[in-house]
Amino acid sequence: MAKITKTGEQLNVPNQVTVPFIEGDGVGAEITPVCQQVVDAAVEKAYGSTRKIEWMEVLAGGKAHTQTGEWLPQATLDAFSEYLVGIKGPLMTPVGGGIRSLNVTLRQTLDLYVCQRPVRYFNGIVSPVKHPELVDMCIFRENTEDIYAGIEWESGSAEARKFFSFLSEEMGVTKVRFPETSGFGVKPVSKEGSERLIRSAIDYALAHNLKTVTLVHKGNIMKFTEGGFKKWGYELAEREYADELKSGQLVVNDCICDAFLQNALLKPEAYKVIATLNLNGDYVSDMLAAQVGGIGIAPGANINYQTGHAIFEATHGIAPDIAGQNKVNPSSLILSAVMMLDYMGWNEAAQLITDAMEKLFTQGLATADLARFMNNGQSLGTQEFGAQLVKQL
Repeated sequence: MAKITKTGEQLNVPNQVTVPFIEGDGVGAEITPVCQQVVDAAVEKAYGSTRKIEWMEVLAGGKAHTQTGEWLPQATLDAFSEYLVGIKGPLMTPVGGGIRSLNVTLRQTLDLYVCQRPVRYFNGIVSPVKHPELVDMCIFRENTEDIYAGIEWESGSAEARKFFSFLSEEMGVTKVRFPETSGFGVKPVSKEGSERLIRSAIDYALAHNLKTVTLVHKGNIMKFTEGGFKKWGYELAEREYADELKSGQLVVNDCICDAFLQNALLKPEAYKVIATLNLNGDYVSDMLAAQVGGIGIAPGANINYQTGHAIFEATHGIAPDIAGQNKVNPSSLILSAVMMLDYMGWNEAAQLITDAMEKLFTQGLATADLARFMNNGQSLGTQEFGAQLVKQL
């Protein structure tokens, strides 16, 4: 088997390719093998024996801690760095000091600055909104700055007192109402970080013939962070995409985040590609997922388009309350694998999985979280749903 490489703008994917994967904690042990079975069947259906994925397990989370004493071994980081493209199940957050979040550590270590979350409706899914079929967007959420920088100090700590002293004595800040009991956080937003995120969103829109890119922000209040994001986005578009703007091939606009959350319910058809900062993107992507069936069928990816590194992942948590019960919906991870196949250029296999999943939903075949709302819903276990997908292929 061979590794994926990148030459300039070109991702080079061998026909027989090794893909590192993290099984994941909790329900990860159930959804990961099902996902791999579905992907392998789709690749074989699309390409016969000419293309194949060799799955290479690497460790993180509880399984890694049990076997190695580490939550995120260096060997795992090295594997994702070396092989460029990988996939992972959900990971637990370690209790106590040290690593705050394994997911965040992976993203920051590999500089995966785009959190990409496509949201679309599948026929057969029951939604809480009247016209979920109008929701068809792709969110580009900045993945390394804003709140994900993790710069904060606990209320009452020596660091919080020191930080407040700096604010009040050096910077002349007088607006901290209760300084003795305040926790503090710093929100870094850079021009470079904003530009590379927005550039990726625009390039994606142009590559997929999607006309509109919307900058979602809270720049009316946070004028130099969120407002900077908006300002730099417009400047980038005018500087690097002047011809596309002039021809009408591209439209770049913006929307304040709270207004966007309303508009996404009232007129979702007005939006196609969203570029936004981290916290906004967290809210926006989960809200949109709820409109089309929930986070159980919401895929996600963390990508560095400059280096080619990408980790595709289930967007839900480890769900310990249902782990080991053959109940969990594997669709989030499977659809993330669809994103991975598209990223690799194996679009035919990706489309086979998407079509097969929609056919199952249309027939009322789904796991319990979705089937219970369908008029003709037939609840399937995790393994049984995967088997039906393979059969449909």
